[in-house]
Amino acid sequence: MSAADAHADVDAVIAGIDAELPPPAVTRRDGVLVVGPWLAGSSSLIAALRQREPDHRFVEAADLRAGEAPTAVVFVVSAAAPLTDSDCALLNVVAADTDAVVGVVTKIDVHRAWPDVLEADRARLAAHDSRYVRMPWVGVAAAPDLGEPELDDLVGALRVALHDDSLSRRNHLRAWENRLSGLHRRLDREVEGAGREVRLADLREQRAAALRRYRLDRSERTIAVRSQLQQARVQLSYFARSRCTSVRTELQEDAAALTRRRFGAFAPYVARRVDEVVDEVDDGVTRQLADVGTELGLVAEPPASPAPALAVGAAPVRSRRLETRLMSLLGAGFGLGVALTLTRLFTDVAPQWTVAGAVGCAFVGVALTLWVVTVRGLLHDRAVLDRWVAEVTAGLRTVMEEWVATRVLAAESAFSKAAAERDEIERTRADELVARFDREIREHTLARARAVAAREERAPAVARALAAVHSELGAE
Repeated sequence: MSAADAHADVDAVIAGIDAELPPPAVTRRDGVLVVGPWLAGSSSLIAALRQREPDHRFVEAADLRAGEAPTAVVFVVSAAAPLTDSDCALLNVVAADTDAVVGVVTKIDVHRAWPDVLEADRARLAAHDSRYVRMPWVGVAAAPDLGEPELDDLVGALRVALHDDSLSRRNHLRAWENRLSGLHRRLDREVEGAGREVRLADLREQRAAALRRYRLDRSERTIAVRSQLQQARVQLSYFARSRCTSVRTELQEDAAALTRRRFGAFAPYVARRVDEVVDEVDDGVTRQLADVGTELGLVAEPPASPAPALAVGAAPVRSRRLETRLMSLLGAGFGLGVALTLTRLFTDVAPQWTVAGAVGCAFVGVALTLWVVTVRGLLHDRAVLDRWVAEVTAGLRTVMEEWVATRVLAAESAFSKAAAERDEIERTRADELVARFDREIREHTLARARAVAAREERAPAVARALAAVHSELGAE
């Protein structure tokens, strides 16, 4: 049977199972591939084979293009050590589309224990893949230090393999096996995806983290607004009270040192100091609330609240006619007593000055009477002003505390509104981010579902075709 007929016969078997299965895109190269791991001696062996068998073409892996497969493969390993996993993987690659494979152990002239290595390699490959159970193994010395190369066993094995009438059919079956196995693996990979499960887990974790971060940030911002405003309320109330207390102390000290001539200017002075305190508290409240907004990162302008205008009336220094009469009577008694005492003193000490002393003592008594009445009146007026200052500053404190509370309440409303607007913006961003995660999760889920459907549709036919190929290979 010609190679074309053999290929057509195999293709007909596969087409009978599923006509849509794509045939292997392999170009069969008329040549024997000599390949092996590094330092295995493949270069020396291919040179010796070209000299020994000039009628056959021997190529290296670099001579084959993508999609080309050799007629047979000579797999070269060193007798220095048994095969490794990487050596087995290399053979799987180079012999994927070729059934005829001959194993060669080189450097048997140097390593006397090469038969043990050969048997170990045979067992290792047979355990690695059942297709290598019947693979022939030979030992060679391609470039010995002494004597001629020992290639007879290898040449004999190659001639048997290359002159086998079923070689073309078996190679085509092996190409179909590789094509179908690759298709089956591709269906599995499409179901699993390139790290799809890992990506899905990562997307779900990122989605949950985005929601947690949004909720946590919103709670932290709400707590920060309340905390800052409560702190501002306490500080501003204390500031208003302390300013009212300090101005009361200051005005009471001024009232205690007030002279009669400055009585008329004291009430305007108190009104001016009250206005200054109101302005200071207003500036402090405005600055403190602005700092709170800056610290919170909120662009909000609290509604304007004009500073309270506290009317300060005239000082309550009223007419005290009865008290003046009483003090005049008491002062006169005091002055008369002093005058009588001094008169007796002059009478006893200098009788000749009795009349003059009596007149002088009378003047002293009158002067003491006037001084007592004047001083008592001044002290009385100072006491009245002291009580009046206490009443004015107490009223000022009440008004300022109410005004500060009103300003903080208005600021809280403004900041809460700004915070709500900011939360809405952040919620929109979080929703967009979550929607993007959900969209990508759905895409991966749908892709996996489509891949599962495709595998369920195509995998049975691929499995039947693989079983047919294995049956045909086993029957050869």
